[in-house]
Amino acid sequence: MTKTLIVPGLDGSPDPHWQHWWAATDPKALMVDLPDLDRPVPAVWEIELAGMILRHPDSILVGHSLGAVLIARLLATWPHLRVRGALLVAPAETLGNDRIGQFGAIPELRMDIPTTVVASRNDPWMSYGRAVHLARAWGSDLVDLGHAGHINVASGFGPWAKGKVLRDALLRATTEQPVRLAPGGRVAL
Repeated sequence: MTKTLIVPGLDGSPDPHWQHWWAATDPKALMVDLPDLDRPVPAVWEIELAGMILRHPDSILVGHSLGAVLIARLLATWPHLRVRGALLVAPAETLGNDRIGQFGAIPELRMDIPTTVVASRNDPWMSYGRAVHLARAWGSDLVDLGHAGHINVASGFGPWAKGKVLRDALLRATTEQPVRLAPGGRVAL
């Protein structure tokens, strides 16, 4: 059974955030427990997420804000992890931000799994143009939510059923045993 691993961003996703709602209403979803949500350490977060993926291979990853950036970093750094797809919601620009700058530049490598970026035209954490650029670099589908802010509680997002619909589309776009290409084009099992 494919799990959905929900990856929170800076300061977490407490109730009534849509990620909290999703974890509470979907028996196949698990919230990734990242330490120090208010003071993230990139390497520690990567290890925590990698551990969850190893315990639940072939999962769909759903990241919000810095969680979306964490997913992009992890897939660029550890390409052999068995991930089925990723939903990257409202990624946050890391450079120039005192609280998350330690994550460095966001990787712009093509991901070898189906991915969808969900972006807003008035997100204070990343311009729409930058989100479009990252979606192209990652080889992701792009969903334009219009003027939806940071797609969080402050912009009116509690329960968000469309997120589950987008995850389900990723599930349909994949097979039960995804083929991952290792560096050099070899099949990674």
